[in-house]
Amino acid sequence: MKIAMLRVGIDMGAGGILGPLFKDGTFEYIPIPDGFGRDERTYGNTTGSHGLKLLDFFPVAQRARVSNQSIHFDPEFATFTYGDPTSPKAGLRHLQEGDMLVFYCGMEGWDFKSPPSLYLIGYFEVLVAGKATAFSSTNLQRMFSENYHVRHRDVYERQKEDLVLVKGSSKSRFLNKAICISSTSRDRSGRPLKVLSTEMQSIFGNFNGKISFQRSPTRWVDPAYVARAAEFVWSL
Repeated sequence: MKIAMLRVGIDMGAGGILGPLFKDGTFEYIPIPDGFGRDERTYGNTTGSHGLKLLDFFPVAQRARVSNQSIHFDPEFATFTYGDPTSPKAGLRHLQEGDMLVFYCGMEGWDFKSPPSLYLIGYFEVLVAGKATAFSSTNLQRMFSENYHVRHRDVYERQKEDLVLVKGSSKSRFLNKAICISSTSRDRSGRPLKVLSTEMQSIFGNFNGKISFQRSPTRWVDPAYVARAAEFVWSL
């Protein structure tokens, strides 16, 4: 069994804000902007799980600019799919049935004071993964029709040779409450740096000392920690 960990969702570098965390531990998953401007869903016309438009979580001064911005819904947790055509995510094609893909994102307090941190938001128990071109057109539509990269034909045609797709099984889950995995350290310049907390290192391992978990490539859990990590994730 393999476990991959992946940062997703809006952040200061991709969208300009962090996702909102609520006092009761619930959260709003806000996807990154759609760089192609293809999706009909925008921050202004999409209502989140807390009854607010996603636009409402942006500072007032930014709302006019982002109201009509298309959203890149990926991963999507309605049918549990994820796709990415970039080289840092190419290794995800090696995921096999029964492996896990764990998602985390950056959030900060919305209706209470809580500093920016990294939180687990959901996971896929992998059903199938591979290059897009490895799937027949029938299976592509049957399994991935709700994925951003597949539902927009022009995007798919442009990316298909490099596109990796992952489909989660019915045992996949979008969490009801966010689970903090980070603590704050300092980089060599003394600037704040989000690292995997000591508690989470005991569960997921220390990734050969590379515990900075800010926007980063896919992290693969060391085999020695896979069983422990899987048990923890399944318990959420």
